[in-house]
Amino acid sequence: MQELATWLEASPLATALRSPGPLYMLVNAAHILGLSLLIGAIVPLDLRLIGIIRRPDIRVIGPFLSRAAGCGFLLVLLTGPALWSVNAVEYLDNTAFRWKMLLVALGIATIVIQHVAPGWRHTITTGRITHPTRIMAALSLLIWPSALLAGRWIGFF
Repeated sequence: MQELATWLEASPLATALRSPGPLYMLVNAAHILGLSLLIGAIVPLDLRLIGIIRRPDIRVIGPFLSRAAGCGFLLVLLTGPALWSVNAVEYLDNTAFRWKMLLVALGIATIVIQHVAPGWRHTITTGRITHPTRIMAALSLLIWPSALLAGRWIGFF
């Protein structure tokens, strides 16, 4: 992993991001926008799936919020490695960064499990939320905000 980090830091992209100009700021802003879309869609979706929020109909709001979270995740996936490349070796030694990566991996696992399991399809088809779907939503609601906090923690560690 150290070799990859060293290679990334020497890449033309990392060099461009470290140079004077607005590129780093724009990539960072895009990353924050992606995080906003991701967390901003996941939290209300999970709250609805858990049953804390009772309306609107999950058949309507579920697919919309799921796609919005997907768009946010795609933007985070495109910008995150670019931001990491600027100081990749140092980030690997940062405990908060390692926690963030672990939590992101767990978050991705919850998404995959939720969407592969039959409960999600049943929920958005019938409007009835299965118990396993609620459990995965509760896990997601714990994991994604925790990943966000770990990401903010990186600068203070």
